[in-house]
Amino acid sequence: MTMRLRVGLLACLMLLPVALSAARERHAVAGASCGGYPRLSIDTMRGMCVGLVVGPTTADPTRALRLPRSLLQLDAGTWLVTDLGAWDGTRGAVWRLRTAEDGAVDVQRVLDDLHLPHAIARGPDGRVYVGEMSRIFRFDPDAQTPADTVEAVVDNLPDNRLHAHRHPLSKFVFLPSGDLLVNVGAPSDQCTGADARTESGLCAESEGAEDAASLRRYRYDGEGRWAADHDVFARGLRNSLALAVHPSGTVLQGENSYDFDSRWSPFEELNIIEAGAHYGWPYCADAAQATPGWRDKADWCRSDAHTAPALLLPPHAAPLDMLWYDGAMFPALQGRLLMTWHGHRSVGGRIASFAVDARGVPLADPNPRFPVYGQGMRAYGAGPAATPVMLTPGWGLQRGVRPQGSPVGLAVADDGAIWATDDRAGLVIRFAKDD
Repeated sequence: MTMRLRVGLLACLMLLPVALSAARERHAVAGASCGGYPRLSIDTMRGMCVGLVVGPTTADPTRALRLPRSLLQLDAGTWLVTDLGAWDGTRGAVWRLRTAEDGAVDVQRVLDDLHLPHAIARGPDGRVYVGEMSRIFRFDPDAQTPADTVEAVVDNLPDNRLHAHRHPLSKFVFLPSGDLLVNVGAPSDQCTGADARTESGLCAESEGAEDAASLRRYRYDGEGRWAADHDVFARGLRNSLALAVHPSGTVLQGENSYDFDSRWSPFEELNIIEAGAHYGWPYCADAAQATPGWRDKADWCRSDAHTAPALLLPPHAAPLDMLWYDGAMFPALQGRLLMTWHGHRSVGGRIASFAVDARGVPLADPNPRFPVYGQGMRAYGAGPAATPVMLTPGWGLQRGVRPQGSPVGLAVADDGAIWATDDRAGLVIRFAKDD
């Protein structure tokens, strides 16, 4: 065994008790309620509180949902939630949550044996669409046997394997035209190695036949049908799980950037997606810096061939979902962009909000800062960027009270409440007005 391998194993063994301890940490439930649900000890912006819809606590460790990800409201008292189940095999599910006025919640499995189900949305035909690892399907949740109504809409997406990277999930959005825009994550972190380059000196993973690290477009043929083939709408995007379409038509993407060892590098990105643009993976990081494995691309990163981020986001924040708030419960949030930061480092574990322009793009600040647990606000030292207002300024680890947040999915309910999932803690939560 080499010295490097021994050191690596020792480091993993030293970190294992910390990781297991964090995984076992559960939320304590406060005595008061929040909108009819048990109140969790998560510090929020003024006038807001967090209620537990379903999930384990220190009082009741029952974990009905293993890894809840995305949410879709069907009616005033009914929600669908996707659940990865596990990061291997076909152990995923779609659950139906039925809520009552007294806060009681009935949890029912609607679909099972799914392979990493993540995204869920209503399509232009009113059906419910779900993204698995290698396909997008639709189904009727109100059918007597919903599984009998499952119908593949987009098939043969790359069957990405977890052990190669962490980007196997199928995120999708519907464009105003009805076209489907589908995330295909990068097969590696930085596209380096002996077979990384094509003969022309480009990344074989992103510029090759599989069209990885891209957004694919499947054109809408009408009447609930999409073309079987696709075109590459945009390239150079490492992972596009945070993907949203503004009413103005603007498409925003929150980039999960490279896994550099540095705590403060690189920045994540917020990109305005345009057809035909290349956003830099794996050649560029931050605004226009060449990555360590592709230093020969420095001039390209500074050229017009590379579309730079609209704004930088905090390093390792890991944006996984975003939407523009359009509810009535929180007037101060009206029109603002809300975004989940799933990252496990001291920048992540938050839900952020940004003021935006008419296109839905956050407004850059002259001196932008971002929050860090234990350190207050930290200056970007680079730009453009925007200073967020946090919905959850206090969601860091507090022993005996809560684990650090790991928010994933976001949804605005008909009553204006904000619903979210936390996959590591197994929670579905509801942000409501604190009377």
